[in-house]
Amino acid sequence: MPRVTDGVYFIQGMDEFIPDSHMYLIGKPDSNDISIVDVGLTGKGAYKIESIKKQGVSLSSVKRIIMTHTHLDHIGCLGEIRKQIPRAELWVHRLEAEPLEQGDDRPVYGMNEFKGMCQMQYGLKKDAFQFPVERKLEDRDILEIGDMVWEVLHIPGHSMGGIALYNEAANILIPGDVVYADYAIGRFDLFGADPAALKRSLYRLAELKVEILLPGHNQIVKDLPEDYIKKTARMWEPYLR
Repeated sequence: MPRVTDGVYFIQGMDEFIPDSHMYLIGKPDSNDISIVDVGLTGKGAYKIESIKKQGVSLSSVKRIIMTHTHLDHIGCLGEIRKQIPRAELWVHRLEAEPLEQGDDRPVYGMNEFKGMCQMQYGLKKDAFQFPVERKLEDRDILEIGDMVWEVLHIPGHSMGGIALYNEAANILIPGDVVYADYAIGRFDLFGADPAALKRSLYRLAELKVEILLPGHNQIVKDLPEDYIKKTARMWEPYLR
């Protein structure tokens, strides 16, 4: 589990037939107040838990799980993780927290065909993605956690309740699947997606000073070029209508 910078650690997703999102741990090691950002695909819980333990991070120090969004490749192993860390709170943007509490799994699967395939492949029950959410996040929330400060940015488009976490002190951005490190962006054809909103979200992120980009998939980037996100937004703008 590589250390990205002080208070930020990266656990790489293990893709198979379906992608598995990266997991990030945020919080100073001696704070006893660690947050998980995204958990990953169904069946990856044991790998993620073992990766945390290998770094000497006590599971009891993990106080919360923050979801950038609730697609299956990001939330799929939440039940597995919560069995190992039952006291960790779940924090999700309100627009995806409410369906999660109600057992409405449309934001998780994105499309009915994918839902049927996954339920067969993983043996998922109808209520597999119904969870209580301890904190419903909103745009501009300030999270003072783990001796660090992160701002919540609501960045819809890839999903309706997608968020980014931004640490201004170190210019770190965790954008979920809205923007990746290879001039790619998240898909915008699933339930709750909105191409025009995704364009606005990309340009909003482009206004931030970002030196470290930690997306949901693929490579992470340190020393991000100053205009990278703006260039990516301009490349995709003709398709985001």
